[in-house]
Amino acid sequence: MNTVKLSRRTFGKLAGAVIATFSLGPFSELALAETDLPVDLRTNRRLDGWIRVDIEGTVTIFTGKAELGQGILTALSQIAADELDVDFASIRMISADTTRSPNEGYTFGSQSVERSGAALRVAAADARAVLLGAACRRLKVPLSDLRVENGVILVADGRRTTYADIVRDERALLSREVTAAGATKHPSEYKLVGKSIPRIDLPAKFTGGAAFVQDMRLPGMLFGRIVRPPRYGATLISVDDSSIGRLPGVVSVVRNGNFLGVIAEREEQAIHARHALMEIAHWSKDYVPLPDVDHLQQALPRWKSEDSVVGVAGQDTPAADIGAQLEATYSRPYLSHASLGPSCSVALLRDGRMTVWSHTQGAFPLRGDLATVLEMPTSAVDVVHVPGAGCYGHNGADDVALDAALLARDVAGRPVKVQWMRDDEFAWAPIGPAMVMQVKAALSKDGRIADWNYDVWSNSHAMRPGQPGGVNLLAAWHLAKPLPPSSPARIPQPYGNGDRNAVPVYELPRRKVTNHQLLDAPVRNSSLRTLGAHGNVFAIESFMDELALAANADPVAFRLAHLDDPRAIAVVREAANRSKWQSAVKGDGQRGRGFAYSRYESIQAYVAIVIDVNVVRSTGVISVTNVIAAVDVGRVINRDGVKNQIEGGIVQALSWALRERVTFNRSQITSRGWQDYPILTFAEVPPIDVVLLDRPDEPALGAGECSLPPTAAALANAVANAIGTRLRDLPFLPSKVLERLA
Repeated sequence: MNTVKLSRRTFGKLAGAVIATFSLGPFSELALAETDLPVDLRTNRRLDGWIRVDIEGTVTIFTGKAELGQGILTALSQIAADELDVDFASIRMISADTTRSPNEGYTFGSQSVERSGAALRVAAADARAVLLGAACRRLKVPLSDLRVENGVILVADGRRTTYADIVRDERALLSREVTAAGATKHPSEYKLVGKSIPRIDLPAKFTGGAAFVQDMRLPGMLFGRIVRPPRYGATLISVDDSSIGRLPGVVSVVRNGNFLGVIAEREEQAIHARHALMEIAHWSKDYVPLPDVDHLQQALPRWKSEDSVVGVAGQDTPAADIGAQLEATYSRPYLSHASLGPSCSVALLRDGRMTVWSHTQGAFPLRGDLATVLEMPTSAVDVVHVPGAGCYGHNGADDVALDAALLARDVAGRPVKVQWMRDDEFAWAPIGPAMVMQVKAALSKDGRIADWNYDVWSNSHAMRPGQPGGVNLLAAWHLAKPLPPSSPARIPQPYGNGDRNAVPVYELPRRKVTNHQLLDAPVRNSSLRTLGAHGNVFAIESFMDELALAANADPVAFRLAHLDDPRAIAVVREAANRSKWQSAVKGDGQRGRGFAYSRYESIQAYVAIVIDVNVVRSTGVISVTNVIAAVDVGRVINRDGVKNQIEGGIVQALSWALRERVTFNRSQITSRGWQDYPILTFAEVPPIDVVLLDRPDEPALGAGECSLPPTAAALANAVANAIGTRLRDLPFLPSKVLERLA
């Protein structure tokens, strides 16, 4: 097979086209003609849709991306302020509001800085060029005679004007399309990008300033709660709600098919009425048969699937000089978002217009599905993003938005706030799919990988609202006239679905990677942080250690021998050097050290992780004692922001690997509270040292998800190094450790 190598610029353009195809609809001739524009500008060309300069001197920046705790609004403010030459304090951010923001689809895939940041950088440079052009005309001087300081345009002869002065006289100056005529700055000119500017979203969160949708209070607000079926497949046979209407504060009971909700004047009244409704509602005994939670490794490969080869090379050349051959099977369980704050939304129907405040990750896609269910024009539905307490993909945020809208429709003119109860969140929110990964490889006699075969079985990780062919909102399926969900999405490489990061980032002479996207879906699945990358990198990097052991090679040296990307080599070496990695050091039966490397989505951030563990052999308890991460995210926008994201990803990945799994019997989910779904505690969080390899001349890459996939593998490798036997099935519960030790 012939191999074509692409330059980074060419590959970047093609990658952008793939994103546009998946996120923005069919790849059009318009997109083909505009590949030099950042992806998010191609369908949002209005300059004043991104930037508005006010006559008071403030600059309003509009973004379609949502603040999910990743600090994106701060990073985008830094980019805009630098390109416009305005004071950081003068920036005001408007995010993910369907009435005001550009449509940038979802906030996902660690793409906010990469995509929205790139679009905003070009738009800001354009705005600066337009404003300076107006200043040249006004002051009758050439551009070379002007410089800008904090929004003040200075002339060499001492005269001055401001951005605010210009727009005061020319209100429609920025009402034009982005042309990309203004040159963006060279990184050496940045004053804010690369600095650790304090996050602008934190003061309200620290001071209790109604920062979260859970804190919202609007005049005349009512409160709602939903009664869910006891299990998948159950239908509502009957409910005599006459007694509920007489309970204190109850305004209305709403029933539509299997959808059942209650509205009250106060929140505690709504909760009490919900409990009363649960007591008197009669549900059918039907249920969806669930698999054996303790034997998913055997169950998943037997389910119906759509199979596709997603990574192949060298298959026309037989593997030669074969030495050792190895194979292993790894698995991860179903995982919950386990957001500390249950999903919440506020909705108001007034004068024929529905407004929904939501912590959704996709305001525009959600608006479309809400309009479909409510049978309203899309233009009559507004979705406004308000941060929620925890969101790592597609949790219950979109579902509760529809719940609130359905209840608000019953009491038009008054806002209704709906918050899920904890058991709603665990039993009904989408969860991350279970995965089974099988890998076989052969080593050449000189200890290099000669052949690689990899298979992954997983349901779709992409069942968000806004997908074609159906409505992916829970209540829509329970209405008297239900709307079916969409078919499972297929996302092409390198982004992938369950096969994200299934293609190894190493140079291999022969490889074949097969994705088995499961069509049987007894448990509701959708996007959870990193999609399939978490399971795939766990399997690949665990197996790399097993191959290194078989080759009698040091794990770090073995990886370096199979890498040719200089940036990959740099992060691997930096992590090894920072941790004082010593070649071929065995664990002492209790303490051990593990290494793992990955490049997120094969085209984004580079991360290498070193983890130290202590295993108590008498109890099987694993303690992580230290973590070191070397990271290359290209141009760093906010240093503290990147480190926060890397640290948060490591902590969550450790929690997944050591504690978390959704449990169920054969008829219903049994993880209904924290006692059934424990997570890592603050006392268990280890010291984490993050080293950033800043590359200001390279494009900025996302940092939100890149540290999670290699963390689980580094932990697995550390445990194997410590106790001399390997665990291949997540999570690493004490009972599994004791079983392996026995």
